[in-house]
Amino acid sequence: MEKKNGLKDTFYISHGSPTLSIDDSLPARHFLQSFQQNVFPQKPKAILIISGHWETSDPTVNAAVGPSDTIHDFYGFPEPMYRLKYPAPGAPELANRVKHLLTESGFKRVNVDKKRGLDHGAWVPLMLMYPDADIPVCQLSVQTHRDATHHFNMGRALAALKDDGVLIIGSGAATHNLRMINRDGGDAVAPWAYEFDNWIKEAVEEGRYEDVNEYEAKAPYARVAHPRPDHFYPLHVAMGAAGENTKGELVHHSWSYGTLSYASYRFGEKN
Repeated sequence: MEKKNGLKDTFYISHGSPTLSIDDSLPARHFLQSFQQNVFPQKPKAILIISGHWETSDPTVNAAVGPSDTIHDFYGFPEPMYRLKYPAPGAPELANRVKHLLTESGFKRVNVDKKRGLDHGAWVPLMLMYPDADIPVCQLSVQTHRDATHHFNMGRALAALKDDGVLIIGSGAATHNLRMINRDGGDAVAPWAYEFDNWIKEAVEEGRYEDVNEYEAKAPYARVAHPRPDHFYPLHVAMGAAGENTKGELVHHSWSYGTLSYASYRFGEKN
């Protein structure tokens, strides 16, 4: 039986460039600003966010007490971006619950970091989605030396958090090859980026999670789209946390620089 305050959906958000925090010309910025009104009106009790910008050897959660520090982990951007703050309350109880669920599911070592704040993969989308910064936030790391199935299984282990009103969000980029960015190419999307992005969309919307877990072997241009998996593994956590008999739904799609996809997904029950 679903709890009164339980949530059904999980999300994967493509946060793209850090300039999402200030650039009003980006469609993805307006999508995230309208998230509560148009996509997910139910206010969560807490948020667990998995960011591609926190890589650790073992699964690690932060457990800040009081307002979270805002980590400006980017370089060479406009100065006003470094003054932005997102002082959402930390969620130490949620951090301990995450550790318990992962350990209970067979993850042998799970760490808790009591000092780390929120990196820009977490606070940039959240400041647009929940600008009041009044929802407790816990961040979970990725393990880039492990595979997609490892992250999918992390999500599966954490699915029960939804019953407690916790919103699980993976934050990364549907395509993420910064060396291939075309700043002068206009609106033309690179064929490799389009083919990979479209393959993922079809697999996710058909609920073919096993194929998405094996994307490196099955998706076209997988290693071009993601030379490193850091920004893609958050999708696998969100997908796993959706639980059984679910599928993805594309809730936003736009492009920057012809190669950077802002595809974002909701994972929920099949109709």
